[in-house]
This record gives sequence, C-alpha cells and structure tokens, in this order.
Amino acid sequence: MFLSVFDMFKVGVGPSSSHTMGPMVAAARFLDLMRASPFQFGGVKASLHGSLAFTGIGHATDRATILGLAGFHPATYDAAKAEATLAAINDSHTIHADGLPPLRFNPKADLTFDYGPALPGHANGMILRATDAQGDVILQETYYSIGGGFVLTAAELAEAGAGKAKAKADVPYPFETAAEMLAMAKTSGLSIAQMKLANELKFRSKAEIDQGIARLWEVMNNCISRGMEGTGILPGGLKVRRRAKGIHDALLAERGLNMTAPHTINDWMSLYAMAVNEENAAGGQVVTAPTNGAAGVLPAVLRYYLDHVPGASTQKIAEFLLTASAIGGLCKHNASISGAECGCQAEVGSAAAMSAAALAAVLGGTVMQVENAAEIALEHHLGMTCDPVAGLVQVPCIERNGLGAIKAVSAASLALRGDGEHLVSLDVCIETMRQTGHDMHEKYKETSLGGLAVNVPNC
Repeated sequence: MFLSVFDMFKVGVGPSSSHTMGPMVAAARFLDLMRASPFQFGGVKASLHGSLAFTGIGHATDRATILGLAGFHPATYDAAKAEATLAAINDSHTIHADGLPPLRFNPKADLTFDYGPALPGHANGMILRATDAQGDVILQETYYSIGGGFVLTAAELAEAGAGKAKAKADVPYPFETAAEMLAMAKTSGLSIAQMKLANELKFRSKAEIDQGIARLWEVMNNCISRGMEGTGILPGGLKVRRRAKGIHDALLAERGLNMTAPHTINDWMSLYAMAVNEENAAGGQVVTAPTNGAAGVLPAVLRYYLDHVPGASTQKIAEFLLTASAIGGLCKHNASISGAECGCQAEVGSAAAMSAAALAAVLGGTVMQVENAAEIALEHHLGMTCDPVAGLVQVPCIERNGLGAIKAVSAASLALRGDGEHLVSLDVCIETMRQTGHDMHEKYKETSLGGLAVNVPNC
C-alpha cells in the first residue's frame, strides 16, 4: 500500500474535503470524460445523494459541484472569480467550460438533492449526467467522495474493494498495517519518516519532495495566521462568531505575567486549531489533514512544537509530515477518514493519531513509541460521532479540533514516558474504528439527523 504525503495532505478550499472539494474534483473529472467523448453535448445535470444531500447546503456541496462543472479546482480556487461565475450561471442558466460547447444548466432544476436511500457504494454519492440538444441523457457517471478530497467512480470503488488481494505497491517499504510498519522499521533500522521518504522517492525527486512539503506547511501556517486575525460572523446562518483573534489577543496580553497558569498552553494549542477551522468554515484555503473538518489538529500540534517546545527546529517539519502521512495512510487504507462513513472518530480521531505520532517522532521517540502515541490518540476518540449543527462545519467541529490537538500532544507525551510496549496496538484501534463506524447509526454520521445537530436550535 502506498499513499503519498501529497495525497494525504492536499491544498484545497473549505468547508469540507468530502462535501466541497470532492464534488468539485468529481465535476472536473466529468468534464474530462465529456471532452474525451464523441458526443455533442447540450447540457449537464447533477444529483446529490446520502450525506451529500443531507448536509449539502451547509457544506456548500451545490456550489462546489456547479463550480467544478465550470472548470474550478480546489488547489487553484479563486473566491472572487467563483462568485462572479456563480452569478453568471444563475443569470444565464449556461455553463462555459473550456473545450466544450455552452452547456444548459439551471441550478434550481438541474441540481437535485436526493434525500432517499444513499447510493450503494458510499454515503457520499453523486451522479453527473450530460444531455444532448433535446435534453436526453447521453453520458452518465457515478462518483463517490470518500473523504479527504479523494474521489472514485463506482467502478473504481468496486475495484478498490478488492485492493487487499492485489500485489503490494512497488515501493521499498509497502507496509499495509502498523505491524508490518514496525517489522520493516526493525529490519531496516529506519524511522517511519525515513521509510516513507524512500517510498516517495520512487515517484519524485528529493528536491520536489522538499519543495512540496515546504509548500504544505506554508499553507497550513498561513491559515493559522489568517485565522488569528479574522473577525466577524461565520457564514451559514448559525451566527457563530470567530473567536481565535480574541483568544490570541488575550494570550499575548498575558505573556510575561507570573500569574499565568500552566494549563494556558492548552489554550495556545486550541487557538491554533480553531484559527484553521474558522478559516475552513469561512471557505478559506486549507490543507486536508487528513480532511477539512479535521484540518486544524495537525497544524496546531506542529505550530505548538515549533513555537513552544525548547530545541524545536524547522528542519523537523518534513519528518513530522512524513510520519503523520504514514499513520494517516494506515487509517484510510484499513478503516476510513470519512465522517460520513465512520463518524468523527475517522476525521478528528485519525488527525489526532497522525499528529501524536508525528510529535513523538520529532521529539526523538522510537518507532514503537511513535506507534504507541498514535494508538493512544486514536483509542480515546473511538466512537466519536459526526453531528454538525445545521450541516455546517462549525459546531462542534471548530472546538473539537482544539481538543483533538490537546489529546494528540498528551498522547505523544504519555508514549514517550514509556518504552513503547503496550497492550492495545494501533492496528487493533484502526480495526475497532472501522467496526464502530460500520455499526454506528447513520444519523450520527454527517447527516445532521442526530446528536447535537437536532438538540441544538438552528436559529
């Protein structure tokens, strides 16, 4: 199994990797399918199913789908251009995409939210259709947004289901489980980050990897900085007020005071995470880590390390992100990183595991201690539901990232206090997450049909 650090961490746009980025990517893929087709097209239609329907408005899934059909991509998203494009489509009922004729599209009639049963492959399903001049469907594809901005067609998803029966990836260290990862580390004498780097070098040069990792941290860190300066009310109707700037100002004012309590460090971690997730909720540029809904945990832990840990070095950023991506790959490969599939344990839980492992690594932990840190963090997120109020990635998501960062740091610290020996393995935790997600009632998996989503007034 090989999942690149640049697949796990992707530059994109808020508020959701699965509900915003994924549909935009799917629509862009459908445009490519249309361009490769011999048919003459006159229009396009889209239907959203499962969680994409239930929380689509709050996650801007409709906007993302339309913009994807108009040629937008998450990594190069231009907010001002997007608004102008949406306005033009609403006025003209026409989409203009490069390499294709003008396409009829009425947002109110040609994009539908199907609140019936979800499509069979995944909770996040969508069907895109292209029509001829008479309005008859002549091309159709089903896409699944499986979390973290990853998108598969129905055929690709079916093929991926048999993935474990395939040959191992053609990389030096093709570990598919934590147990295999530990065994390969022991045999090779390499750290998790060193094995991950060796795998990455099969596909990119060292310079490309270094440049890409530097870019990822630049976007993450810039997101923290913007979030700590942002003010006002977040969009969506809940009237959630941005809090990061106020917290930051208060923490700066307290610096140097002898009365500052030791636990104030938790406020700094929460601040960094909340800053990211407030930016995400506002539709800003973020990095999936491994998803948008959990995008604040890992940057918060890395910023905590750099700004607050004595002896911290920016030279460790690559080791941090490579280690984290290895753990995230195990979570995705053997369970899920999708809140719609396995609840928030798959999002914030996986993010905390990734962050805890990465922090333990850069603090000098052994491979066993690093794996133990990931296990501790994930174990204590097991069973966490995904119940966003009004389908918005705001409540409880923003604060949940702060608490996830605190748990990750605590998990790393606990693991480093031990020798790496522990009763529950990371593999057991990941499998438990998978089983728990499978057994979890659908209303607690990003549908906004249960939990806080129905017990908190939306207006």
